[in-house]
Formats: sequence, structure tokens, C-alpha cells
Amino acid sequence: MLGLVLEGGAHRTIFSCGVLDALLDAEIYADYVIGASAGITYGISYLSRQKGRNREMLRRYVRKSSYMGFHHLLNPSNRSYYNLKYVFDTIPNVLLPFDYKTFQSFQGHAIAAVTNIRNGQAEYLEVPRDDTTWQVLRATCALPLLFKPIVINGVSYADGGVADSIPFEKAREDGCDQIVVVLTRERSYRKHEEGMMRFAAALNGRHPEYAQQLRNRHLEYNACIDRLSDSEQVGEVYVIAPESTMGVSRTEKNLDKLMSLYAQGYAITMQQMPALRRYLYGEET
Repeated sequence: MLGLVLEGGAHRTIFSCGVLDALLDAEIYADYVIGASAGITYGISYLSRQKGRNREMLRRYVRKSSYMGFHHLLNPSNRSYYNLKYVFDTIPNVLLPFDYKTFQSFQGHAIAAVTNIRNGQAEYLEVPRDDTTWQVLRATCALPLLFKPIVINGVSYADGGVADSIPFEKAREDGCDQIVVVLTRERSYRKHEEGMMRFAAALNGRHPEYAQQLRNRHLEYNACIDRLSDSEQVGEVYVIAPESTMGVSRTEKNLDKLMSLYAQGYAITMQQMPALRRYLYGEET
């Protein structure tokens, strides 16, 4: 079973969009797709086979004040840096229609990693095929301080990247014997302690295990990258990573930089296609 694992990274995930569009052009379709935050959120358009949809979404809307900005974070009915209704309802259901029919026909698994705020542990939720307001995707994107927690079935969730940024081990546990991992940072990247995470931890004293997870996020991420590298060395996974993120930030609005990072993702994947096909199919050409 072919598993596709998608790291988050907010707007840096435009790199992954280029990778996914190259996979669609090559007619490489995963049986199982898992990711955290923007990774799985953008990955859904791969499952609906809408090549270029994510690129077009950012091109059209990323610079609009209706899409994101601190005024949305201060809005008591929204309390998130992104305009949740606009991003998860208006765009997919009105402005840039999502192909629900094709997504619903996908017979595999579409899994979003989320972080349970009560205990700080990662959970893995199937993305519903019939939820047109995308509550699970809202939850996996709920980065502390920039998003309000998202409540699903009475449980409060935050960004999946807090507890499991690159859930390749979950893909293996679920039976994937071939795993393609798409990173949104260079292979050499290692996280440092973030002031944003320390502050978020201080605000979550009522949930000590979650607060500890926030404080340790950089350590857990770096350990995960080391394990991923070990798995790649022995041929258990195939990793696609940017050569450079070109300074693209989480909330990047510069379209030239975003489109260049998308193009890099597409180009790198096409350049590596012979090696990828050898990994997947044993092909020599």
C-alpha cells in the first residue's frame, strides 16, 4: 500500500502543491494520504485530482484581507489569523469549487494529524468526505496563538504539527509498505526553540501535558527528522524536500516567491521521477 505523508508549514506548503501536481501528471496515486496542518489541507486537492487548484487559490486570495490578517484574530466570532468561514467554506464551496464527487470516490484513507489539547497527544482523524465546512482540516491547522482550538465531538484540538509534524511512522503502522514523504523544509533544517511555542505553553497551564508538548516541539521535530533520515537510508521511505525555501514564511504574501517555490516542487519531483519510479515499481527507466 502506497502512503503519502505531507508535512505542514502553512504557505511553505506551496512546495508540496508542486510535488502533488507532478505526481498527478505522472499518474501516481497514493492509497493512503496523511499529513498535518496545511500538508493534508492542500493534499485533499490531490485526492480530488484538481491539479493546480492550490496554486490558484493562493494566487487569487492570499493577498486579500478577507483571507487572513490580525483583524480576523481579533474578531471574537473568528479568533483566528485566517478567516475560517472564507477559507474553509466560501472558497471551496463558492469561489474555487472543490470536487467533492471525486474526493468521495477515493477508496483509501485521508488522515489529518491533530493534537488533543487535554493530553497533548497526537490523534489521527479521517477527513470526512461529506463535511463541506471541513472541521477536521480546521483542527489540524489550528496553530497555537494564531487559531482558536477546534472542538470535534466535545474534544478540543490544535495543529497536528505540535504532536506529530511528519506522521510517517503512523503511515507505516497503518500498513503502508511504500511511503513517500514530502517535506517543506530543507533536509538540513532543524528546529530551534520558538518563543511563540513558549508563550503558548505559558497560556496553557490548565493542560500541563499539552504545554509540555509545546515546549518540546522543536526537540520532537528534530528527533523525528533523524528517524526519517535513518528510514530513508535503508530504503524504507522516499523523501522529497526543497533545495531552498527561499525565505518563504508561514504567512507569505509575495506571489513571486510562492510561485517560485511551487515551481521548485514540481521541477524537483519531475527530476527525481526515475528514482521515484524505481522505489515504487522497480522500474529501471
